[in-house]
Amino acid sequence: MKVCKFGGTSMANASTIKRVVDVVEKDPSRQYIVVSAPGKRIPADVKVTDALYACFNEVKKVGNCDKTFETIEKRFHDIVAELGVDLNVDDDLKVIKKSIEESTTADYAASRGEYLSAKILASKLGFEFVDTFDLIKFNEKGELLLNYSLDKVKAKLSKHQHAVLPGFYGTDTMGKVRTFSRGGSDITGAIVARAMDATVYENWTDVDGFLTADPRIVENPTTISCLSYKELRELSYMGAEVMHPESIFPVHSIGLPINIKNTFNPDHPGTMIVKTVEGEEGNNVVTGVSGQKGFTIINIEKDMMNGQVGFVRKVLSILEYEGISFEHLPSGIDTMSLVVKDENLNGKMQKILQKIRENIHPDNIEIHSGLSLVAIVGHNMAARLGTASRVFGALADAHINVRMIDQGSSELNIIVGVDTCDYEKAINAIYHEFVKEH
Repeated sequence: MKVCKFGGTSMANASTIKRVVDVVEKDPSRQYIVVSAPGKRIPADVKVTDALYACFNEVKKVGNCDKTFETIEKRFHDIVAELGVDLNVDDDLKVIKKSIEESTTADYAASRGEYLSAKILASKLGFEFVDTFDLIKFNEKGELLLNYSLDKVKAKLSKHQHAVLPGFYGTDTMGKVRTFSRGGSDITGAIVARAMDATVYENWTDVDGFLTADPRIVENPTTISCLSYKELRELSYMGAEVMHPESIFPVHSIGLPINIKNTFNPDHPGTMIVKTVEGEEGNNVVTGVSGQKGFTIINIEKDMMNGQVGFVRKVLSILEYEGISFEHLPSGIDTMSLVVKDENLNGKMQKILQKIRENIHPDNIEIHSGLSLVAIVGHNMAARLGTASRVFGALADAHINVRMIDQGSSELNIIVGVDTCDYEKAINAIYHEFVKEH
């Protein structure tokens, strides 16, 4: 039995939904389907989820969301009409609009795209519609209650041979709608797959699988036929957008494989994500290259830093007090560097610097903005001599200055910081050093 999740591009309009129906009906083992809200139909389009967030914000400004909600109504009316399903969405749309205008939460507003999307597909397939509202549970901190959710999903779906479920949301301890972070329908699909003991969790998107690099940066990057859960998490966390990095947690402990597939090229085998990679794919030095822009390094220098007990704790407590998380913490004997996303600093830089000076009394502080991080990921990097040398040699040959170096204890990845103006060039240099050769 297979559990399938279809993303926003697969659910964007009636034409793409018909492709989804063909995929599901072609394989009887595809019994439980999780869907996202309709995504962009063309690059200039607006995702339904973004439009729903806009409705919520519009209400706060002008007291209603008539203007924005009209486009959402038309979107769903067009889908229903073109699919020819016997489903009246008007009542649901009226309830949704009324609830948003009565200042229901932003999470509720954002979740309604998945809700309607699932209802429409269930009607087209003739499957049962099962709402995840009472099945996926979060605690008071917004953290997923996985075991509780697994039990609820299994108990509910065991009564239905086929079902379509909305992804992305559940309920909190107060009985209100709570959403995952963006792309969270992937997590919902993983929960359903584990709860129902699926043989495979198929995640359907608009690419042939997980690519070795961003196709917007590297021309025609190769598709990875197989990668491990850990490699997926590293690549996704560092910017690869095919799948939500947290979607592996419900399935990795039991070794349930994930198959990333393309709705628009369903015969392509896609990418298999498994516990351990073996065979030809497992011989590659580097599995993939990914990265992100928008970071700042705070370099702190103080003589005899290594001899001061609690020094790092004092620095990190300043960030904690300001509600700021950090990405990396490379350090030396008398230096430490904090790598922080620019969006997390959000105008707090001067306050942080002042508190560091008052509490730590550093000899020097330097700020380097305009930083991008590039991650080189692969299980075999640690076992191959000269991997780091090849990374830095490729960057040197491309005349790229490395601002920061960090390597995890698992030796699964090497992360380098480069000036944002060199970001695309760095990705290409590393890709052609390690991946192009294959």
